[in-house]
Amino acid sequence: MCDTLVSLAPSTARGAVLFAKNSDRERNEAQGLELSPARAGPAGAPLRLTYVTIPDVARTHACLLSRPFWMWGAEMGANDNGVVIGNEALHARTPAPRRRALTGMDLVRLGLERAATAREALEVIVDLLETHGQGGDCGHLGRFYYHNGFIIADPAEAYVLETVGRDWAWRRVRDRRALSNAYSIGDDHDALSPGLARAERYDVAASLIDAARDAVSFGRGRCARGQALLDRAAPAITPATMRAILRDHGDDHGWSPANTRHRTICMHASCGPRRSQSVASMVSELRPGRAVHWVTGTSAPCISVFKPVVFGAAAPPFGPPPTDRADTASLWWRHEALHRAALPDFTAALAAIAPERDALEARFQARLDASPEGDALDAAIAACWTEAGAAETRWRQMLVPSVREPARHRASWARLNHIAGFPA
Repeated sequence: MCDTLVSLAPSTARGAVLFAKNSDRERNEAQGLELSPARAGPAGAPLRLTYVTIPDVARTHACLLSRPFWMWGAEMGANDNGVVIGNEALHARTPAPRRRALTGMDLVRLGLERAATAREALEVIVDLLETHGQGGDCGHLGRFYYHNGFIIADPAEAYVLETVGRDWAWRRVRDRRALSNAYSIGDDHDALSPGLARAERYDVAASLIDAARDAVSFGRGRCARGQALLDRAAPAITPATMRAILRDHGDDHGWSPANTRHRTICMHASCGPRRSQSVASMVSELRPGRAVHWVTGTSAPCISVFKPVVFGAAAPPFGPPPTDRADTASLWWRHEALHRAALPDFTAALAAIAPERDALEARFQARLDASPEGDALDAAIAACWTEAGAAETRWRQMLVPSVREPARHRASWARLNHIAGFPA
């Protein structure tokens, strides 16, 4: 389960396109950050993806990827031309293909590697989908099959693309848009694959959506919530607005990770079917010639710090790639020491952390705004990452041990901690 958002420049306070995404996956399914360099080689050379091999292209773009540790593809990312893409699992009445083919995450990375604009990325993904199809198990410990949706953006425009098998529909974003785990394009599509063009005004969402799966994922509810929060903030949406939406737990004042009526935009796992959580988050501010990507590289955006990445600047210290085994050398697992220690009394931990978290990010934004290029930019980015790491270490040390969470919630986490080799 995931949530993706985009706002075009007229709806933003700083006159830039804003993109945001939470990637929701299983609890130990670590998601690493990496900078993938541009490639050059013979067109048609074999390129091994998560499950299948396809012909490569002669040249690719450098990419920032937020990638599930076991996949070739990425849940979200950006390239050096300012194109950003986020993926959403979609559940249709037509079962998702189980035969191994392209995954939605493969399509995200391929779109970023092969396209210089959002429109080009849209066309790349559609062409690959029609040529190779999509399918295969996208779960970590549990099996998970789904179709895919995407928000694709650049500094000038954005698109929503929704797929089912090899068919697709897309709509250009007019102002601002949210997308969650539910078909959302109605009969207002801008283009439709021949396989879906069965009526003069074909309603994609009404025709495809699996209502039973949507009741579980609360995809339409989360999409409506994200859209309402965007609309409420427009025309003064900022990167901080986007971060706040990714941290949203809804209007339930009794909310906690163990006690929630529905899945929320900031997703937290628990016992029963709610086994996924927000494992990585990203907010991008896109201007022609300059894009700043704010990433967590960690789970639980509500108690994480968004840190900057800029193409052309020195690479931040992402550390070694994580796996599904606990490793304190890894950025993702280092944060889990804070996240999992906060779970027994999460509401209190969040209340203690949030003020400094917001102040840090405001300072980081001001620092980046004042350091446009060169050594000053490198130093500003390095300082942000250092201060964020120090803050998370300090937050972990201030947490008081507690056993306030319900026994079933605690037991579900104990089992996953044991599987990962995470300290009790």
